[in-house]
Amino acid sequence: MDFSNFSLMQQEISLIVLFVILLVADIFASDRFKRWYRLVACLLFAVHTLLGFLPLNTGTAFGGMFVCTGMTILMKNILNIGALFVLMQSGQWLQTSENIHKQGEFYVITLATLLGAYLMVSAGNFMLLYIGIETMSLPLACLAAYNKYKEKSAEAGAKYILISAFSSGIMLFGLSYLYGATGTMYFADLKGLVTANPITILGFVFFFAGFAFKISLVPFHLWTADVYEGAPTGVTAYLSVVSKGAACFALIFALWHVFGNIEVVWHHILWALTVITIVVGNLFAIRQKDMKRFFAFSSISQAGYIMLGVMSGTAQGMTATVYYILVYLLSNLVIFGVITAVENESGKTDIASYNGLYKSNPKLAFVMMLALFSLAGIPPFAGFFSKFFIFAAAAARGEYLLVFIALLNTVISLYYYLMIVKAMFINQAEEQAVGFIRTDGYNKTSLILCTAGIIIVGILSGIYDYMASISIGM
Repeated sequence: MDFSNFSLMQQEISLIVLFVILLVADIFASDRFKRWYRLVACLLFAVHTLLGFLPLNTGTAFGGMFVCTGMTILMKNILNIGALFVLMQSGQWLQTSENIHKQGEFYVITLATLLGAYLMVSAGNFMLLYIGIETMSLPLACLAAYNKYKEKSAEAGAKYILISAFSSGIMLFGLSYLYGATGTMYFADLKGLVTANPITILGFVFFFAGFAFKISLVPFHLWTADVYEGAPTGVTAYLSVVSKGAACFALIFALWHVFGNIEVVWHHILWALTVITIVVGNLFAIRQKDMKRFFAFSSISQAGYIMLGVMSGTAQGMTATVYYILVYLLSNLVIFGVITAVENESGKTDIASYNGLYKSNPKLAFVMMLALFSLAGIPPFAGFFSKFFIFAAAAARGEYLLVFIALLNTVISLYYYLMIVKAMFINQAEEQAVGFIRTDGYNKTSLILCTAGIIIVGILSGIYDYMASISIGM
């Protein structure tokens, strides 16, 4: 074996080392040390995240099975940022008497899912992509059912594992057709072999259907609201940003590196799915009374917007997609950080609990409002620029009707995001639904950093320019 191949897997190896340290510490450390477990875990993961921004080797390893480029490194860094903030926001919930004895499991399982996300992003072969999906999905089911004695959490875990198994089976079925037609699973080889014959098309349809479950594209979205509602809030945040982001990143490469030759076949399918995903996500979000279900449908709608960039298949489209996911990640984590703080204080996640939040917790209400404005695409926040870039990428490909429909739906999304702003700043609570919240220091830090990120990423054009410099057209 050529061990030089491992030199391209610095981020994976660093994550595995961190995983082992935390696992050993959880098993063998004394109770006195475990009081510092959370601090050590967050600090070590922060160091791991910072190391990812150092210059790293690029190239292909294991005969093209593993691919490491500037863009894959950046994608992993974005996932690291999301995971770090989720770990910070989940700490107070893990300190409760119900969860303190199993906090180590949470950190270790979360790192295991992140390793799967890494493998998905760097896959140059469908088998490695599949291993990555399973490595990420199985531990996520454990996290969804983390509060196993709560009915909704157990139900969320059961639904997630069933849907994951179903979608993986469908995807594997499609890959078997593809292998039967071409005799290879390597992306580089498939690019020249995939043609519009019935077996290949059938293979693509099953493969894409399996992936659509992971991203929650309509009509493969039905599990999303129930799982988001039932899972612990920290896990819901992880599902909405890291899990979805990794799946979108992997889909970009697979779609264009493998199936680019048959774009004429799948373009209309993806066009229709993008439209109904945006419309259905927006319309169902308006009807929700629970914050976690609300943002489940919001995430479905956002997945539709992400597909606008994925469909473009250009360096501009890839840059816009990665930028969009970064901004979506920061905005969503501010929102889930506030939801976590309110839930820790009151145990409530219904929207009515946010009536008059400005009076009791003005700072939380303020950062929540900024994040909602960013998600809605209101200038000058980063969400405005992320939508602008992704619309521009789609328009550059001549998708004017699709851009027009997406713009109309942006107005609808503005309405329902403002409903929460109205609840916090205008609605009067019949009784004080939520008192003053003394936010946990870790959560407070994550809220400050994410809010700053929403503003800085929007202002500093150099961030988009850097992404554009390492993007590859397909």
